[in-house]
Amino acid sequence: VQLQASGGGLVQAGGSLRLSCAASTRTVSNNGMGWFRQAPGKEREFVAGISWNGGITSYSNGVQGRFTISRDITKHTIYLQMNSLKPDDTAVYYCAVARSAVPSSVSSSYKSWGQGTQVTVSS
Repeated sequence: VQLQASGGGLVQAGGSLRLSCAASTRTVSNNGMGWFRQAPGKEREFVAGISWNGGITSYSNGVQGRFTISRDITKHTIYLQMNSLKPDDTAVYYCAVARSAVPSSVSSSYKSWGQGTQVTVSS
């Protein structure tokens, strides 16, 4: 499956962005999906995940309350609404398909990855 992430850009601190990740096939319909990010010089870290039907969501402590993950099953697409952005949120954001129906914060639990979209938050 191919994943196409989009929606990144440059925004001032306190602003908002909405990322999208479209899957090329409906075969992801039974899989959890997630967003990870990687800042320069840092390891890739979990941001948010969502179950196959959207009923379960999980977030890292650093984005809880500011970011919202959602899913449109009919479009095979997940979204990440990012509000109250901070300079520390600057990173390349990747979407991924989980091996199971529920999300995980562990990157090895994901089997397919998108190409990433750059998010830059200026102070």
